[in-house]
Amino acid sequence: MTTTTSTSPVLEARGVIMRFGGLTAVRDVDLTVNTGEIVGLIGPNGAGKTTFFNCLTGLYVPTEGKVSYKGKVLPPKPHLVTSAGIARTFQNIRLFANMTVLENVLVGRHTRTKEGLWSALLRGPGFRKAETASRERAMELLEFIGLAHKADHLSRNLPYGEQRKLEIARALASEPGLLLLDEPTAGMNPQETRATEELIFAIRDQGIAVLVIEHDIRFIMNLCDRVAVLVQGEKIVEGPAEVVQADERVIAAYLGTPFEGSPGAEELAEVEAAEATAGDDAESATSKEGTAQ
Repeated sequence: MTTTTSTSPVLEARGVIMRFGGLTAVRDVDLTVNTGEIVGLIGPNGAGKTTFFNCLTGLYVPTEGKVSYKGKVLPPKPHLVTSAGIARTFQNIRLFANMTVLENVLVGRHTRTKEGLWSALLRGPGFRKAETASRERAMELLEFIGLAHKADHLSRNLPYGEQRKLEIARALASEPGLLLLDEPTAGMNPQETRATEELIFAIRDQGIAVLVIEHDIRFIMNLCDRVAVLVQGEKIVEGPAEVVQADERVIAAYLGTPFEGSPGAEELAEVEAAEATAGDDAESATSKEGTAQ
């Protein structure tokens, strides 16, 4: 791991609070990701990590606080956040199963193409030029992740680890300055995990900042320049891997040891249920928005 010397902020989250009714899932969280950094976000189940990610990417509108990308406050719409320069993957794979590997990556190019409906219908010179450029860029990304030879395969036929890689390629197709990865090694064997680590380093080396949620502590500690820890929606510590690993609050959280002010199992279950309901509602609204466009 090569620690970046840049201090230029790409992402700044300040005072982010997310409530679902009377339940607080994210509690006054601050986080900065700088140019060229890989930052990890860890915490036990129910810590609010994915909810915080959803606040960063416009899937949720924070109850309080603000999120900025390169100094500009982000609009609370996922497609506008993507257009601004932030891309993400999800904890559960969301590929288009009946589309080819290449077509899946081309879907990620839509925010960077300027051709409108009439251009697409008439298939004029401008549209054909843009289409050719998008295919060339998509093939470059497939070459980058090692799947160019499977460009014409249906995505559903790929092994699990390659499907994860394809999701990353689709996210990179939007030309982001910041990539958010939600549990990119979930379900992977050690060889696949190591390949994912090398891929993330290669992405960082291209000048793209990375923010990663992950349960694999060894993976995170080897990968990241800095690590932040969420417990019950609150950031309890942030720093280099060796500092975080030695923090007694982190050890207690992962061992399940309660600390002062920690909620009980019943409250955690209520928060998780509220998050799930809000997530379904937000995804439904996003889908309808995309269809309307």
